[in-house]
Amino acid sequence: MVNLSIAWLEGADRSVPLPHYETAGAAGADVRANLPDRGMVVLTAGQRALIPCGFRMEIPAGYEVQVRPRSGLALKHGITLPNTPGTIDCDYRGPVGVILMNAGQEPFEVRHGDRIAQFVVAPVVRGNFVVAEDLSDTDRGAGGFGSTGTT
Repeated sequence: MVNLSIAWLEGADRSVPLPHYETAGAAGADVRANLPDRGMVVLTAGQRALIPCGFRMEIPAGYEVQVRPRSGLALKHGITLPNTPGTIDCDYRGPVGVILMNAGQEPFEVRHGDRIAQFVVAPVVRGNFVVAEDLSDTDRGAGGFGSTGTT
C-alpha cells in the first residue's frame, strides 16, 4: 500500500468523497466530479471537457497515477477519456481534473459528485534511451498495425 497525500482546493465541496476503492479486489479507485457551485456539465456527442475533482495530491517518487475510464460509463453512454490512460506524474502538484469525452450519440450530464473515472496507482520504471547502429532481429520484424493477424 502506498500513501498519497490529498489537499482540498479552496471552494471544493468536502462532502464529495475522495478517490475510493469500491470493492476489496478493485484495482482502480473511483474518482468523482467536484464541480463549482455543485453544478453540472453537459457533454454533447463528440464533446470533451476537463472535469475538476476538487483536490491536489502528492504522489510518492517512483509512482504515477493512471487515469482510466469507468467501464459502465463507456458501455452505457460512450463516456471515455481521450488520452487513456492519462498519467499524473509524481512531481505534479496542481489541481486534479479528468478529461471526459462523449463518444456516444446522446448528450450526457456529468453531475456534481458523480463517479467519472478510476485512478490506478502504479510503479514507474524509467528507461535509458541509447542510440544503436542496429537492432536485433525477431520473427515479427518491422510488422506493424495488424501484422500479427485478426484472430
